[in-house]
Amino acid sequence: MSTDHLPAPTAPRLRRPGWRDPRLVVGIVIVAASVALGSWAVSSASQTVPVYAADSTLTPGEPVAVEGLRTVDVRLGSGTDLYLRADRPFPEDLVALRVVDEGELVSRASLGAAADVDVRSVAVPVDQGVSERIAAGAVVDLWSVPETSAGGTAPVSDPAPLVTGVVVEQVDSAGSGLVVSDGATLHVLVGTDDLPAVLKALASPGAVTVVPQAGTGV
Repeated sequence: MSTDHLPAPTAPRLRRPGWRDPRLVVGIVIVAASVALGSWAVSSASQTVPVYAADSTLTPGEPVAVEGLRTVDVRLGSGTDLYLRADRPFPEDLVALRVVDEGELVSRASLGAAADVDVRSVAVPVDQGVSERIAAGAVVDLWSVPETSAGGTAPVSDPAPLVTGVVVEQVDSAGSGLVVSDGATLHVLVGTDDLPAVLKALASPGAVTVVPQAGTGV
């Protein structure tokens, strides 16, 4: 049988997709969504919110008011609710629960009610110069140094630690300069469990010595 009269096969022609092609519509939606998501991410990352920072060192039990804070604009992303926002009503009756250093952002976890603070302020007289690192917010140890024996130069017994890791609330210096001089008074925050031993040592002959902890100076 002759094939001379059969029609020659023709190659299929690709058609350009039209607006009604579902594949084109889906592609446009995906591209638009990607662009919108990228724009939102860039915009969110560049937004700042006002939060409070400590204008000076805050110590446990210290009342916290707007006057003792300053406002800074920061980019924190989703973590902004972890800090005290300056664009929201200021909570009442707040105290610091821990040391908040000068310039540090004030986290909500560092604040609370006065009833949550389990320390008491104790005045410790300083009978000799101490380290210049002793300032509000510094962490120190208290040692009991017994009095010297009659006519002697050495204590009747060895010095002993009273309490470790207490925070200096305030320094009332009797002199000038950076070094706390003889005659000054340190106000330290002592836990209620350690309070009897500290008060007994302050009322006994001898002295209570303040020793700053290494690496914790202000």
